Amino acid sequence: MLKLGMAVVVGSLTINMSWFGDLNLALAQTQPQVSPLEITTPDPLLPDLSGDRSLSAVERLRLEQELAKLNAEATALFNSGKQDEAFTIWYRELRLRRFLGIIEEVNSLARVGVVAWNNTRKRDVQIITQRLETIQQEAAAENQLTPELLTALGVAYEQIRVPKQALSVYEIILQRAREVQDRRAIATALQTIGKLNLTWFNYSQAAQAYEELLNLTELPLLPLEQLNYLEQLAFIYQQAKEPEKAIPIQEQLAEIYQGNQQLVKLAELKISLANNYRTINQPEQASKNYREAFDLAWALQQFAYARNALNQLAQLYAAYDETDYAIAVYQELIKVEQQSYDFYNLMNTYDQLAQIYFQQKNYTQALAMLQEGLKIAEMLGYQEAYFQTQIERVPE
Repeated sequence: MLKLGMAVVVGSLTINMSWFGDLNLALAQTQPQVSPLEITTPDPLLPDLSGDRSLSAVERLRLEQELAKLNAEATALFNSGKQDEAFTIWYRELRLRRFLGIIEEVNSLARVGVVAWNNTRKRDVQIITQRLETIQQEAAAENQLTPELLTALGVAYEQIRVPKQALSVYEIILQRAREVQDRRAIATALQTIGKLNLTWFNYSQAAQAYEELLNLTELPLLPLEQLNYLEQLAFIYQQAKEPEKAIPIQEQLAEIYQGNQQLVKLAELKISLANNYRTINQPEQASKNYREAFDLAWALQQFAYARNALNQLAQLYAAYDETDYAIAVYQELIKVEQQSYDFYNLMNTYDQLAQIYFQQKNYTQALAMLQEGLKIAEMLGYQEAYFQTQIERVPE
């Protein structure tokens, strides 16, 4: 056998030995990595537990103290910028935490998982998630999914932002509450499921939870609970762009706000309600609610809401070719914007009026509105060229 540099000649066959190195490297890279939470090397901090014995009270206290030190060491390293070294120590701590009990381990996994998630350490979040899933699966197989463990798992999944797993746990909690007809536990589980789905933009599932909460007739709803559920549903249906579902909820909210004299909220709600009626092509109801919103907001000197209501109302009239009504509303809007010193929107309102007068071929009024708009544009140092161009378009 003759060696030729990095090649070996065997008979008539030449084999490049570097190929074996590349192959070994490739094989090493494709081997599944052992999770740092599954390392089984004996740890010097752990006493001999042969015979499946548990920690004594003294051993448990000593281990708790040592693990607190490890956590403090890891935290200090992390804060000094040594993230990888910190997680190496945290993983050691977490491996040992399981000897203090399953709840202790789950809570500690959540604590470290939050750090990983907040710092975009995706691999570490994955490792911790896998360990939580293993705990859940093993406990389920041994019929050890206690209420305390389910709650701890749900909170842990929630904290490290894994919605699918978190919701699966709370669904188990909900199912168990249904089986024993524990109405209060059902309500608590539904509240959590609704909140989580809303947080993660699962609007249909969130709506289902809040609708069921409203329909839990066996439990008389407190006024604040009913208000909260209705507000959540109204928000959900708005975000989901489902005005037909939002309107009846908003009508209920309007009655509550009126009864509670929450008039600022009522003014804002009326605008949203009017927008929804406009979307489903009910202009009369839309106009009514815009007007009511304006009256409320004007009386309360909530000029932003007053302006919004009038602006939307004017656009509604213009969309239905009720130009005379649109002009009247825009003129009313000018008064609101003048009183509130809202010069930017006042400038835009003059422009809107000018465009309507253009359509009516009322060029005298169109020119007057554009000139008023130009004065404000010059004062603001904004859009002067636009108004000058528009003025030049006006026929003599």
